[in-house]
Formats: sequence, structure tokens, C-alpha cells
Amino acid sequence: MEEGLDCWRLCDELSVIQAALLIAGCDPSSDATYVEGWEAYKWPAGYAAAKTAISNALRRGAIAGQLVPIYEAGADGDTRKSVDESIDIENSRIEVESLRRWLAGRGLKTGFFFPEEHDFADYLDREHARYAPKLAAAVEAWRAMENEAAITGKTPKQVLVKWLREHAAKFGLADEEGKPNELGIEEVAKVANWQPKGGAPKTPGQ
Repeated sequence: MEEGLDCWRLCDELSVIQAALLIAGCDPSSDATYVEGWEAYKWPAGYAAAKTAISNALRRGAIAGQLVPIYEAGADGDTRKSVDESIDIENSRIEVESLRRWLAGRGLKTGFFFPEEHDFADYLDREHARYAPKLAAAVEAWRAMENEAAITGKTPKQVLVKWLREHAAKFGLADEEGKPNELGIEEVAKVANWQPKGGAPKTPGQ
């Protein structure tokens, strides 16, 4: 099984189904053709969540690739039209390197797409004796910006603050009722901000 999986590392692009199966630790060579025909309870553990997350990320541009919509017959029975907000998970394609960065930005740094032992640093390990929540928050927020489509038209600090608010509880930046600690978030955002002098926001690629 492992040798078969290794061959998939040659691919620069994958379908949503193939990528989701690889994240779940399954070989698309044997499962990709049939998995969507199985009843959901027979799907590999993690497949449904991975498929949904990848589809949503591709749809909003957080993962680079080619989105192919689902088509249906028009009123005349011949003309095909795309279904709004749909995605053909078999024929759509995602770029593997973009997927890898997206996964790392969400804290998933092991498994098929990370074959080598990466040094993702003890300072991100919650069990480490010197784990510092604000340091971890700054690093994770900075990494998450790699595929943050919402950064267009906004300053880095604005997007960092937004991300930190959404993940405040994970890093001890919220009170018992879940209310974000705005002062703490501002401090962390300053550390992660790669454009501290401000200025007009740049669009990706500039």
C-alpha cells in the first residue's frame, strides 16, 4: 500500500476525490472510482471532512486549481448550464503545492503530503514545557496568510486581526465566554505583521 501511495507524489495536480483520499490515508488507485458510490458510513475516516474542506477552499480561491462546475440540462433538454455554487469533485483539479501550503496553514503537517520529517518546531507543541500561546498564535496566523484570499484590499494587520479573532480561543486570546481579548490580539498581530509601516494594501502577486 505504501509503495502505491508513494507513486502519487509524482502528481502536480489531483482531483478533489484523489486529494481527499490521500489525506485520509487511502490509495486513489483502488478507491477513487468507487468511493462516491459507497454509502457514507463506508467512507474512509476523514474522507468526508477532507472532501468538503478542499471543495470549499478551491471554490473561494484559497487553494489554486481549476474548478469545474456540475452541469445540468437546460429547459430545451440539450443546452447545458452550470449549477450555481457547484463543483465537480472528479474533474476539478487542485495544485498539490498549493494544497500542501493550505494544509500546513491549518495545522495539518503530517500524513501523505508531508512525507519527510519536518521541523515544525517545539514551540508549536502544546505539551512542551516552554509552550507560549501568543508565540504560537503569531506563527500560525502568519502561516495562515499564505492562502488567505481575503487579504486583497486589506492591510496585513487587518487580516491577521480577523484570523486571530476567529481562532482566539485556541490560543488563550478569549475569555471564558468566548469574547476575544482585543489587546492581546493586537499584540500578536503586531508580531506577525510583515508590513508594520502600513501603507496602501497590496494585492497578491505585487
